[in-house]
Amino acid sequence: MGARESGRPSAAEEPTLSTDVRVWKINQVRSKRAPYQLRWVVAGKVKTASFATIALAESRRSDLRKAMVKGEAFDVESGLPESELRAAVARAKAKPDPSWWDFSREYMASRWRTSAAKTREGVADGLATVALAMMDDGKKAPPLERVRLAMRWAVVPAHKDDAPPEDLAAACTWLQSHSLPLSALTDPKVARDVQYRLSFKLDNTPAAGETYKRRRRGFNTAMVYAIEAGYLEENPLANVKRSVSQGGDLVDPRVLVNAAQGDQLLVAVSYVGSVHRNRGRRLVAFFSCMLYAAMRPAEAVGLRLVDCHLPDEGWGTLTLRETLPVSGTKWTDSGKRHDKRGLKSREATKDRPVPIPPLLVATLQGHLSEFGTASDGRLFPNERGGVLGTSSYWRVWQEARPLALPPAKVKSPLARRPYDLRSTCITNWLRAGLPIAEVARRAGNSPEVIHRRYAGCIDGSEDESNRRIEQVMGWTD
Repeated sequence: MGARESGRPSAAEEPTLSTDVRVWKINQVRSKRAPYQLRWVVAGKVKTASFATIALAESRRSDLRKAMVKGEAFDVESGLPESELRAAVARAKAKPDPSWWDFSREYMASRWRTSAAKTREGVADGLATVALAMMDDGKKAPPLERVRLAMRWAVVPAHKDDAPPEDLAAACTWLQSHSLPLSALTDPKVARDVQYRLSFKLDNTPAAGETYKRRRRGFNTAMVYAIEAGYLEENPLANVKRSVSQGGDLVDPRVLVNAAQGDQLLVAVSYVGSVHRNRGRRLVAFFSCMLYAAMRPAEAVGLRLVDCHLPDEGWGTLTLRETLPVSGTKWTDSGKRHDKRGLKSREATKDRPVPIPPLLVATLQGHLSEFGTASDGRLFPNERGGVLGTSSYWRVWQEARPLALPPAKVKSPLARRPYDLRSTCITNWLRAGLPIAEVARRAGNSPEVIHRRYAGCIDGSEDESNRRIEQVMGWTD
């Protein structure tokens, strides 16, 4: 790991040099990454550099002392010996410095071939979000939402030589000449603005925890590319922390349903669109897979008959092998809205067997008996036999909630999203006493994620917890 030295040489300003230099001994500081700190003084200004090992710190101290012995003057601003300063300025002049517009298109092209459609879309969203902070103060700037849309369109490699759509043409033209250079990220003011844009939505309310993490991961990966390409020396946000609450990815206990509410919701689904090709009835088993097997919607969309072991009695097994997440056609290689992928956070060839209770076994058997499968064996096609889209099952769910729940609950967060059924299932497994590692295996998460996201959901049985304490303390008969 290299050192982090204070100050940066500027090629645009004439440096102020001084021979009034003192180099102090190396101190050890409280830092895991760079615990050895070297300090020296140039014309009364203290400079510091931190190192991962004592050997690196001693080597740097030796370099500075050699420059002093030679009689070299030091730059007051950066603290560098004159010879190092001139070499740094020469490198800075020779180093390419693309605009954020050009860099984003170059970086996206480098990621495209090896990324899934959802990843491509996420990376594009992150680059477009940062673009809001990487603009100069030029006149006639487009609205921020138009800037985001223009960047999302521009970074798609297939659009490289295309004229932008009419509604984005003005924004694209403006951004091409008003995007800041990549080196602007070394300006603390710009870096703080980038951090703000990653953390907040356009209406200035905090972004969800998972949204921020996705954006920040994408930005960090882009900075790795920028360093490898020689555009930057380090990630300008490496030590910048998010300034808002970090609890955005915790599961809200208010979204979880109890057993009776779960049954009522599934019954209500069966009544949705009953006079129009059974829109709801064909999705009862789909939602049941989330409620009783903790399946993600994209996993349920990709479930095939060959993945199902449905015995006449007892527990069955669903062996999950692939997902069909929805992405825009411009993000997929096939040009279709659904991208065929392996399971989330697993190698493409890995599967995930999930035991399912007799209730779900019977539900799936009934579904197959009534609706059969698609031509490729999928259990949950749309009404025309194609891939089930997010909007289709989302509309059914929104129509079912008012049928199943009283008005006060309809307005509440309770089961507002189909995904909340998965959260309910995971919580039930935890409350049943399954080890976190087993819950994580069945749900397709890491134990760390399960522990962090569901910490506030598994302590809801206060009466039972209180009784256990009373028994341990001997306060009961």
